[in-house]
Amino acid sequence: MDLWERARSFAGEAAKRSQELSLEAAKRSSVLVSETAKKSKEIFSETAIKSREMAAEATKQADLLAGQIMHLASDIPVPSIPPIPAISPLPSAAEPELDAAELERYGITEDLREFVNGMTISTFRDFPLQDEPEMSDVPTVSNVRQDLNEWQARHATLVLSAVKEISKFRYELCPRYMKERKFWRVYFLLVNNYVAPYETKYFEELKVKVEEEKMVAQKEISQTSQATSSEQKDTKVPSKTSTSSNREEDLDVFLLGDLGSDDEGPDGGDDDGLDDDFDKIDGTSGLESDGDEGKKAENAKE
Repeated sequence: MDLWERARSFAGEAAKRSQELSLEAAKRSSVLVSETAKKSKEIFSETAIKSREMAAEATKQADLLAGQIMHLASDIPVPSIPPIPAISPLPSAAEPELDAAELERYGITEDLREFVNGMTISTFRDFPLQDEPEMSDVPTVSNVRQDLNEWQARHATLVLSAVKEISKFRYELCPRYMKERKFWRVYFLLVNNYVAPYETKYFEELKVKVEEEKMVAQKEISQTSQATSSEQKDTKVPSKTSTSSNREEDLDVFLLGDLGSDDEGPDGGDDDGLDDDFDKIDGTSGLESDGDEGKKAENAKE
């Protein structure tokens, strides 16, 4: 019992002591908070006063500097600026002037413009034409697909620049509602009656031009071959002439002897040698006079 009573008294004293400590801590914390708030207010007020003083000083310095700059600027003479000449507006690069002859050649006429003005987006979107599967991704150049032929591609490029309605339809429809390929197929089906004669005429002229170029090429080839053969003949003729001249010189040397050796040899004894040679020639050539023939006949009778 004594232990139990002691434990209870000890616990009561401990609880009482803890309450006293907590009250003391609360008092100290409140005092500390109040002192901290008071100190922060003092610091804030001092900072505000300092900032006002610095701002006033900076403003004063700025006013002094501005006054000095104005004083210096007033002393500097300002040159007169000449008037800027008016610049003529440059032609827009996005809208080059189109050649009327080229437009006519590719079928962009007034009749076509009037027909296109009656079209709407529904004309293209509701046209009864199914999408064909594309075998390959055909690239586009100058906003025109390359699965068109040469004339159609140029016509499409010109019509996008010359007829704003077609450009607008293409911008709103491709590729949101239809593919580029379908758009141009529908367009050329719609305007076929207006552009077909110009397309036919273009390819006929192109065919004639190709034939003329082929004939000119063949003519140039024939002229080149003739010139080559004539040059070969000219190179062969001098060789024949030189061969014949060499043969004539060899024959002269054989009949008359080497004339150059006579000039080099001694003068004496040449006449005798020539006489002997002529005697031999007379004796062996068979050219004999009538008297010699008579003598031979008499000797034969005896």
